[in-house]
Amino acid sequence: MAFSIRLSKEEKLLAESYAKLHSVSLAEAFRRALFERIEDEYDVVVAEEAYQEYLENPKTYTHEDVKGLLDL
Repeated sequence: MAFSIRLSKEEKLLAESYAKLHSVSLAEAFRRALFERIEDEYDVVVAEEAYQEYLENPKTYTHEDVKGLLDL
């Protein structure tokens, strides 16, 4: 899929500079930025869900507790 994006002159220069710094094409720089943003937002949602679950049941386990359960 292809798409276009409108950038100001300054934005274009910044994006090109970033892509060059990381030795990637401009398209690859935008692709990476998009998917990193999606991953970051997903991580926030998962963390919020885990925190809500913890608030509902604040029981925690140590690594040793879990290892002991797995060794059964």
